[in-house]
Amino acid sequence: MKYTLLFTFFLLSLSGIKAQTITCSPLDKEAVVSKIDEIQASGKSVFGQTMVAVGKTFLKTPYVAKTLEIGDTETLVVNLKGLDCTTFVENVLAFSLLLKENKNTFEDFTKTLETIRYKNGTLDGYASRLHYFSEWIANNAEKGLLKDITGEIGGNQITKDINFMSEHRDLYPFLADDINFEKIKASENYLNSQPICVLAQNQIAENEHLIQSGDIIALATTINGLDVTHTGIATREADGRIHLLHASTGSMEVEVSDKPLVEYLKKIKGNTGIMVARPL
Repeated sequence: MKYTLLFTFFLLSLSGIKAQTITCSPLDKEAVVSKIDEIQASGKSVFGQTMVAVGKTFLKTPYVAKTLEIGDTETLVVNLKGLDCTTFVENVLAFSLLLKENKNTFEDFTKTLETIRYKNGTLDGYASRLHYFSEWIANNAEKGLLKDITGEIGGNQITKDINFMSEHRDLYPFLADDINFEKIKASENYLNSQPICVLAQNQIAENEHLIQSGDIIALATTINGLDVTHTGIATREADGRIHLLHASTGSMEVEVSDKPLVEYLKKIKGNTGIMVARPL
């Protein structure tokens, strides 16, 4: 049986002492430290290349859904043994930033992961998590971690009602709590006031040359109330084409798509295009 432990770190800040509660098994803490050692040789002069090199160290890692939905309260979940498409991207970005900033401790990793995963970089309950990926991109752009380049490579602004979580409350155990539910609705109302930029599926081929290895790719969708259904990392492979490095629900593991991104997307039901964010 695998036991999950709670580690609490007290970090000094200008505003006083901050408690950071982390859900992490001893094996996962060991895996983080081992991963930091493993990626030391992965650093490249171009940050996008670092993203791909770090991402490929996760190849064959099992796809596991809902790894963040643990316990009764929101904690910073650290799990490298099973990844979904979003936690894969988050972990790759976190480890890549450690390399860039010459940081190498477990505490450095958890702080970086918290910064990426939560609104304004601070875990403050379930609703502080960046649940919708268009908001994930926008908020991490505000933090200076990446730039939404979708408009620069041919994308156009669209408006869409984002309300999938509140409309499907029963799918999210944390939303049984009325306070969490109202906060999520407030986040959705904010998102509905902000257009998002999408590169239409029929325009990706002609703009593929503008996508770089290491760019974060988010798949836009026709599903009512939802902005994005899947995420991954762009990688230009030996054929000269952009492929998707991702935690796949098809193979149920981290892989590089067999087909280039343009062809891969054609089999995704309801896909309307992509958002593209470039880590900085």
